[in-house]
Amino acid sequence: MKGKDLIHIGVFSAIYFVILFAVAMLGMIPVFLPLLSVIVPILGGIPFMLFLTRVKKFGMIWIMSIIMGILMLLTGMSWPPLAVSVFSGLLAELVYKSGKYKSAAKAVVTNGVFSLWVAANYLPLFFAADKYWASRQNYGQDYIDTVTKLMPAWMCPVLFLAAFVCGVIGGLLGKKLLQKHFEKAGIA
Repeated sequence: MKGKDLIHIGVFSAIYFVILFAVAMLGMIPVFLPLLSVIVPILGGIPFMLFLTRVKKFGMIWIMSIIMGILMLLTGMSWPPLAVSVFSGLLAELVYKSGKYKSAAKAVVTNGVFSLWVAANYLPLFFAADKYWASRQNYGQDYIDTVTKLMPAWMCPVLFLAAFVCGVIGGLLGKKLLQKHFEKAGIA
């Protein structure tokens, strides 16, 4: 990897994080909290697809995914997003590489796989709820009760599925909006 590749990773990670942060503010309204697995992959798909037009070397997607996991850890979301981002980023990298970094269809699927880390932010709600809410008492008991009702255990796989499907939708949207960039990059 060259310096230009690392700059692309940094710039697109920052753009993606800004989108994530803005959408995360919706989570202050309990009913929107589970929708983050829907909204972030769709909106984040646009800059991510533009990022993929610059990816030509193995590791770029994986590094970006790990950066997202580290940012989640640093912003108080615990370790599950980081752990999942390591695996989903590697898998996304392998999917895109399997299309020789030139397949638009693989790029769309890559966004779906990459987006799985977003749903990992919810894992503490399902597997360590007491600890999770103990550090968030300032949200108030009404908020905690509402989110707990909205997020029963069966929602865990649903959120991962939603992140993947909405990542594919975001990939399609990004591909459509950035068609000129895809053509210029030689991605068919």
